[in-house]
Amino acid sequence: MVEIQVALPKGTTVVSADWTRGDNGATVIVAHGAGTGKDHPFLTGYVEALRAIGFSTLRFNFPYVQQGRRMPGPAAHAIATWNAVTTFARTADPAATVWATGKSYGGRMASMAVAEGLRVDGLVYLGYPLHPPGRPEKPRVEHLPAITVPQLFVEGTNDPFIQPISQFEQAVATCREARIVWIEGGGHTFEVKGRKLPAEQIGASLAPIVADFALGGAVA
Repeated sequence: MVEIQVALPKGTTVVSADWTRGDNGATVIVAHGAGTGKDHPFLTGYVEALRAIGFSTLRFNFPYVQQGRRMPGPAAHAIATWNAVTTFARTADPAATVWATGKSYGGRMASMAVAEGLRVDGLVYLGYPLHPPGRPEKPRVEHLPAITVPQLFVEGTNDPFIQPISQFEQAVATCREARIVWIEGGGHTFEVKGRKLPAEQIGASLAPIVADFALGGAVA
């Protein structure tokens, strides 16, 4: 466990994170979704599988979770946190490439940070929240065309945050360099109806997809 200082408009706060150094020359930073924290089983399973492949990993809390609140704070706070944790990761392993990944809200906040200038080698979204469920008229896409690094969208075909799928595919088409990997039948947390799997196993199952992307392999 490490503590990372985050400079916010009203002063500096501290968030906790879990850092493990790997040996494959790449670091994956992992952000949680809006209603969870860094220790959600989905994320711990995902990170353990990445570590087994050789990645350095940095899994962290946003300030609102660290402070015991349930609702996310301003986007500026999340963006500041992404900047701080990325600086930590680059200092901890200066030679490594850095890949920003996040579940839902965490991935969207990473994309906003990169659109505003955060430097990473690529972005991975584990269930990008295109819009609130049932509200396709409120897409969260304005910043995506400004992102110049490669982007990978890992998405469940039954995720209510991206229905209709045609709207989601149109949004991804506005990106400069992006691709989608579909999890057939998957919901927003990649659960598949009729297939009971623990969250740790579901998270771990996504690690090879991310590894192929970050290490330059072909994503099927």
